[in-house]
Amino acid sequence: MNVLVTGGGGFLGQALCRALLARGARVTSVSRSRYPALDALGVQQVQADLADREAVLRAFSGGYDAVLHNAAKAGAWGPQAEYFRANVLGTRHVLEACRMHGIRRLVYTSTPSVTHRATRPVAGGSADTVPYGEDVKAHYAATKIVAEREVLAANDATLATVALRPRLIWGPGDNHILPRLVARARAGRLRLVGDGSNLIDSTYIDNAAQAHLDALEHLAPGAACAGRAYFISNGDPRSLRETLNALLRAAGAPEVQASLPFGAAYAIGAVCEGLWRALPLRGEPPLTRFLAEQLATTHWYSMAPAQRDFGYVPRVGFEEGLRRLQAAWQGG
Repeated sequence: MNVLVTGGGGFLGQALCRALLARGARVTSVSRSRYPALDALGVQQVQADLADREAVLRAFSGGYDAVLHNAAKAGAWGPQAEYFRANVLGTRHVLEACRMHGIRRLVYTSTPSVTHRATRPVAGGSADTVPYGEDVKAHYAATKIVAEREVLAANDATLATVALRPRLIWGPGDNHILPRLVARARAGRLRLVGDGSNLIDSTYIDNAAQAHLDALEHLAPGAACAGRAYFISNGDPRSLRETLNALLRAAGAPEVQASLPFGAAYAIGAVCEGLWRALPLRGEPPLTRFLAEQLATTHWYSMAPAQRDFGYVPRVGFEEGLRRLQAAWQGG
């Protein structure tokens, strides 16, 4: 099998490349940069900006059987135009390139944030029961809603598409979320929003990659998963306090005990957003209204649809994942 991975140099992207190689696939990554880690794995690399239509059409001309479209602009802050360019325009070019070159399978990496609705909790929901979000206060989530809808609408007899929504991916190799949490915890600047008892899902990195390959294996025109979206996680919801402190312990960082009431956190987020827009300040605000809502709310999902339609059963449990994470962070 000859597979193209967009964004293969990122945290999930590298895990997807490793998993594909382990199954005997030929793997090519399309990213804006070149990654020595992918060279070491033997992954062919093509440098292209997905917002550049002509570059994408050229990059997808290698006779690929399938595409894992994982590249995106994530984060909590930044100009809306940048998110639209990467997440919406880039996805449109991917879809066009698949059709032009006769690629028949596309697995799209989405996010549970596409269903975010302020502080409305989700307990055991599925894509069939949880609607898309409204009044989304983050450009990332808003543009991913548009992109996911277009990917699913593109599903037909010639191109089979599926969207996966992995929740809070963690594990060895994370160079984004956990390092920031650790830095804030060590500086004494990390707080829970609310009492931290709200239940949340999370996904160990190898399980996230496995879900993509399980979906790819079953995906075909007319398949049960074609044209549908699925939440992905470890299927083991735990409180935000337990989850966050377990990750911090594994990384050798102090646990977080202090908390902010939701109302205070939301107000601080609004002030931060205003300051970052008005001045403007560099980097991301330490808190936004969207993040406050996410941190204070129960969000966990049913894995039954993913198991039913493409056999996804997470293989690495929470505690085993923590052992692997601790070994990676602390060298033990």
